[in-house]
Amino acid sequence: MGQKINPLGFRLGATQGHRAIWFAQPKKYSEGLQEDQKIRDCIKNYVKKNIRIFSGVEGIARIEIQKRIDLIQVIIYMGFPKLLIENGSRRIEELQMNVQKELNFVNRKLNIVITRLENPYGNPTILAEFIAGQLKNRVSFRKAMKKAIELTEQAGTTKGIQVQIAGRIDGKEIARVEWIREGRVPLQTIRAKMDYCSYTVVTIYGILGIKIWIFVDEE
Repeated sequence: MGQKINPLGFRLGATQGHRAIWFAQPKKYSEGLQEDQKIRDCIKNYVKKNIRIFSGVEGIARIEIQKRIDLIQVIIYMGFPKLLIENGSRRIEELQMNVQKELNFVNRKLNIVITRLENPYGNPTILAEFIAGQLKNRVSFRKAMKKAIELTEQAGTTKGIQVQIAGRIDGKEIARVEWIREGRVPLQTIRAKMDYCSYTVVTIYGILGIKIWIFVDEE
């Protein structure tokens, strides 16, 4: 089972928590899910359009949403928050206004908070963005994977990492899967705290899929 299911969903309630916390009636549940997705997409699109990004890394690790009757609290976990806080609070206020206008919140207030990650390259999403940037610049996939593992090991907070790339790698005619692993990655152990990311990158040869598993600790 550990090989066929999302490692985060597999561990919900054990070592993983939900990234969206709210309550809705069964008939309105799908509306709440779509609203969450729109908020996340709106924030990511704003970062892409308005912020100068170096080395292809946006730095957004995850976005957590907490909803109450009159308030929507959005917590953005970023590896490089300076990208968004360069011009002080003006940038965050502009982002809030942008999301409110896009989703047309009438009776609810929106509050956006940015939290900095201590080890950005210990997060699989930021690591996947780094690999995607390297692949777009036509760097060898093996070199990109090894460099990503080096960056994670330098952070020193992980016990194991597995990186997998699938698709028409290096423009070959037949799609294939290549992966590399360092340390332990116990996918079937529920008490093992895992971090996981699935990421797609568009290259000149087609779409490649990147998957990263990081073994953080065992509880």
